[in-house]
Parts: sequence; structure tokens; C-alpha cells
Amino acid sequence: MLGSLNSSSSSSLDQEEKEALDLQYLENLMAPPVAPRGTTSSFTPSAIHMRQLLITCAELISQSDFSAAHRLISVLSASSSPYGDSRERLVHQFVKALSLRLNPHGNAMATVLMNITNLPSSGGGGGIGSASTATVSAINVGSLFTRESEEALQSCYLSLNQITPFIRFSHLTANQAILEAIEVGQRAIHIIDFDIMHGVQWPPLMQALAERSSNTLYPPPALRITGTGHDLNTLNRTGDRLLKFAQSLGLKFQFHPLLLLNTDPSSLPFAITLLPDEALAVNCVLYLHRLLKDDSRGLRIFLNRIKALNPKVVTIAEREANHNHPFFFQRFLEALDHYTALFDSLEATLPPNSRERLAVEQIWFGREIMNIVAADGEDRRERHERFESWEMMLRSTGFTNVPLSPFALSQAKLLLRLHYPSEGYHIEIVNNSFILGWQSHSLFSVSSWH
Repeated sequence: MLGSLNSSSSSSLDQEEKEALDLQYLENLMAPPVAPRGTTSSFTPSAIHMRQLLITCAELISQSDFSAAHRLISVLSASSSPYGDSRERLVHQFVKALSLRLNPHGNAMATVLMNITNLPSSGGGGGIGSASTATVSAINVGSLFTRESEEALQSCYLSLNQITPFIRFSHLTANQAILEAIEVGQRAIHIIDFDIMHGVQWPPLMQALAERSSNTLYPPPALRITGTGHDLNTLNRTGDRLLKFAQSLGLKFQFHPLLLLNTDPSSLPFAITLLPDEALAVNCVLYLHRLLKDDSRGLRIFLNRIKALNPKVVTIAEREANHNHPFFFQRFLEALDHYTALFDSLEATLPPNSRERLAVEQIWFGREIMNIVAADGEDRRERHERFESWEMMLRSTGFTNVPLSPFALSQAKLLLRLHYPSEGYHIEIVNNSFILGWQSHSLFSVSSWH
């Protein structure tokens, strides 16, 4: 497929001849394809063309033909924009990620975070946390992780929760599984939430617990949440907000912050204390994939130790994508398909000038794409796996799948219908678990275990 760009096939040519053939090949690649007569695909010819160029560039990198990949990156960079349609914006993010992979001194996460403050406002003024009107197209390798960029990332998480159904779907379904696993009349509940972020999952559960108790003779249970995270100030602010909300409902509430350090995550369960008569629920929403490294040993130890705590329920939400493939090119193809569906869903459900969508795409999803495509080894944290892999791993460590209820399904469908009115979203039941998809592409899974 790669013709003269394959260095092994042109070893007999001198350098000038090889570069001339490479440039001619690139010119042929840039010639836009002719759209098939009668085509009905949502891809425009230019979108199909740019996608194929991305794939060709990734293939060149996987074959270590870096000089040709660099030239193709230059072509792609000149032809992509963060402000076009969903496919053009997607190409822009993947071009940045491939550019960073070609630079051995870059840091994927730091690069994205460095550019967070450069998003333009809808009124033409400064971006998030900055008065700059620059775009995020420039790659600044080796930039530092700053407090400003961390705050922008946290803000972007809240936007992601508002404008997409992915987090709300996961939280709503997990909450219902917790409610159904813990009996009415339980005196105390302890929830361990791995990476609690802003704690937006828990106010609806608190309200449901208070309402359920008002319809019975039992008093509302005492609720204790152990929330883990990477920043103690954020954890404390989250705990304060949850305490005030619990007090407004008349719930007894305690919050315990647990700082996640860069140590062995399998030791975390040892830092958690359990009290008598507490019903334990463990919540892992978009968390377990971070424990995967080049092998699954650490994750298996973590799951075994969670199982030893004897929880009433363990709720898990993960991406439906294999971004943990050991071969870069396969991982790239999987990521390209997954994020194409994500960007298309945002295109269909938000107005063209949505600044929140632009921030979510460039900051949140852009950070993930950078990590999947550009990082390797310990630096690669976005190691998503499909539900079948999680199911196999959980069963092998002694967990049993708990079917999600018809009521949970009705709630999830109502969420999509009321907040994200698009026919493209759908929910499937696979092995007692829910899969949220866009068109024909599965995006997120939620499951419950005991």
C-alpha cells in the first residue's frame, strides 16, 4: 500500500531520488478522491480523504518511516482546523497527537494542558482563564502542568457532564444499582468512590434515599462517602458541598477524602476503614482502565482486595473501546473510530457555535486522544477495554454480574429522550449490563457486580 514510502523497498535509491518519490507520492495522496455516484455516506469526500491520510500517517509511523510521516503531518496540519465540522475538528486532534508521537521529547498530557487557556470565547475575547485569542493548534512540547490548566480541566469535566449523556448515564444507572442492592431499613451506608471528582453523582442518590425513607417507617440511613482523588483541596471542597446538600435533606453524612498518590493503587483498599453495620458500595466510574499497565496484575490485585471487603455492590462504567492494544497502529484505528462517533454525536446534539462543545473536544477528548496515540509505557493511562474484557476479569476474581433492572433501563432512556433529543443514541442490554451507543457504534458500558 505504501509504495515508495516503504524504506525497505527503496534501499537501492540514493537519498535525493527517495525524497523525490516520497514527495510525488504525497502529492498523489493529496489529490481529493472522486465521490462515488449515488453515495449516501455521511462522510464528505474531503472527510474520507483526510481520514485516509491520517491512517496512512499512522501506518508510516508504525513502520518507522518517520521522514515520510513528518512530511505527511505537515500536509495534514495545513489542511485541518479546530473550527470546521465534526470530522475536521477530529482530524485536527489526531494530527496533534501524531505530531507529538513523532517528537520523542514531548509529553502528551502537558502539551494539551498547556493549550487549555488558548480557547477562544464565543464573543471573540479571551478563552478559559486567559485573555488570549490564540488557537490550540500549536504544539508546545515540554510545557509544565499548571494549576490554571488543572482548574480548566476540572471546569471542562463539568461541561462534559452537562452537554453529553455519557457521565449522567453512568451515574444514574450506577445509583439505581446501589439503591436496589441496599435494603430498605439499612441503618448505615458506606460508599467508596474511586476518583470522585466534583461528586456530582451523589446528590441524586441522597435525594432518592431521603424520599425512599419518607415512604416507609424507617429513618433515613447514615451515609458515609470515602472519595478518592489527586488534589486534597478539590476533595475537601467536594466534601463540603455534599455535606451541605445532605444537611438540607436531613441526612446524617460524613465525608472522608483519600488522596491518590503515584503509588501502587492495589494498596488503596488497605487505607479504607469499615464500620459495623455498614452496607458497602464500591463505585468505579471510568476508573478501572487507569489501573491497567502492560499487564493486568495490579488490577487483579486491586479487584481481589475490593472483593475481600465484601461489598453489597460494585458499580463499573467504562468506555466501549480497545485502546489498550499492544500495537500502536491497531490502537490508533480503534481510537479513530471511537472518537469519530463521539464527535459526530456532539455535532448532532449541540449548536454549531457551542463553546462548551469546543472545550470538551479540545481539552477533555483531546487530552485522551493525545494520551492514547502519543504516549507509551507508564505514561499511557487511557487504556480502555471493551465490556467483554472487564466481564472476564471480574468473573475471574470472584465477582458475579448483577442484572440491571427494567426501571434502571427506563430511567436511562428517559434521560436520553429529555436531555439529549437525538435519534442517534440508543441503549442495548448485553449480559445483564447496559451499553450506550451512537448510531451503530457502542460508546460506554455500565454494569453491576457482587
